This record gives sequence, structure tokens and C-alpha cells, in this order.
Amino acid sequence: MDLITTSQLAAPDAAYNMIVDAHRGLDEKDSAVLNARLVFLLANHIGELSVLEQAIALAKEEL
Repeated sequence: MDLITTSQLAAPDAAYNMIVDAHRGLDEKDSAVLNARLVFLLANHIGELSVLEQAIALAKEEL
């Protein structure tokens, strides 16, 4: 299975705002913990190691 990189969200701006709002009021440590938890939950939802591997590689390209 290949990583889908086109938007699959019906309301991408709302999704972005939801993520930003979830971080509001958190310090740097708690924000990092929230990100880690969110990544693991979504990785589990995806359930495909090959897709996760592709996502990690793509995300690291910008670092």
C-alpha cells in the first residue's frame, strides 16, 4: 500500500485548527507528548508498516 499524500480531509482547515487548538495552553513538553500520542494513535489506525515507513521518510525530508 502506498502513502496517500493528497488531502483526504473534507475540511482540511478545520483539521488544522483542531490540531493547533489541542496544543493551546500546553508547555513544550506536554505539546511534544501530545504529538507523540497522536502519532502512535494514527499509526495504529493506519496499521501498515510500509505506509508508516513512507510517511517517516517523507517527513524527514524536510529536516
